[in-house]
Amino acid sequence: MSSERCQRSEVRAQWAARGAELRRATPAPEASNTDSYAAALALLQDRRLVVLTGAGVSTDSGIPDYRSPGSPSRQPMTFQQFISGPQERQRYWARSHLGWRRMGSAVPNAGHRALAAIDPELLITQNVDGLHEQAAPELASSGRIVTLHGRVADVICLSCRTLSPRRDLQERMEALNAGWAEAHADVETRPDGDVALEETQDFVVPDCKICGGILKPDVVFFGENVPKDRVARCMAAVDALAEPGGLEIRDEPHEGKGVLLVAGSSLAVMSGYRFVRRAAKAGIPVVIVNRGATRGDGEATYKLEVGTSEFLTTLAQNRFRGSGRA
Repeated sequence: MSSERCQRSEVRAQWAARGAELRRATPAPEASNTDSYAAALALLQDRRLVVLTGAGVSTDSGIPDYRSPGSPSRQPMTFQQFISGPQERQRYWARSHLGWRRMGSAVPNAGHRALAAIDPELLITQNVDGLHEQAAPELASSGRIVTLHGRVADVICLSCRTLSPRRDLQERMEALNAGWAEAHADVETRPDGDVALEETQDFVVPDCKICGGILKPDVVFFGENVPKDRVARCMAAVDALAEPGGLEIRDEPHEGKGVLLVAGSSLAVMSGYRFVRRAAKAGIPVVIVNRGATRGDGEATYKLEVGTSEFLTTLAQNRFRGSGRA
């Protein structure tokens, strides 16, 4: 038996311990979604899954998103702005310094925990908050979480390419900007570890301790491309769903194709939408769970206007029972 198969067997062996937690939640679909909700659950219950998540999965952890109804307008800094001069980087880091203090204290919610129990073939996330890794360390350690846009918990030097923990940079910024956080404690939190702050000209930004270069969070800004190896890994996982096969833990595997499940993403940017297009073109079923319209609605087999935490918890319960471990 391969090491990867052993790892996955160990993960599934932990389902029993998680079962009690999953059974405590008994969410119900909204009336208008009842038929599609049941059909989507039936489709997903025993198929191999690749899951793509967006900001909507993390809203129940207190991290706001940009595109759900009532969300703030999105004006993220682009990579070109970030490298254009010290004032732009000062603006970015002053706001991010405050936002990180809040994002860094967020904890995984029921949706993150349910995905850990669902144990997909691959979990692709557009989020940079690191909550999937916290909720599913087994998935992370086995290489089955792909962070398309990187992680805000990591910092990279644009000159020497040294990677360092964000917490270290936070400590340096705290020391260089004593009292800054307390003076701006009431500013509004925005998505992606940002805050609504305009007066940033007094903020002191540290340079790389190794070479004195420019420090940037190790995330993909607008204007940058997702690394090709990440895209290729995700495309390969989606393509593999076209092959018939059910869950290995089932006594009688379902012979249908796997399913691409999208949770909490509007698919507004191509970095995530391309996987929906790829799946649909190959005849792979696509289920989208998101409050509000998405770019991929026309390609979805089922589109559900329900909360991601509730739906994922119900799905985890169903797969848990179907595994024979209930």
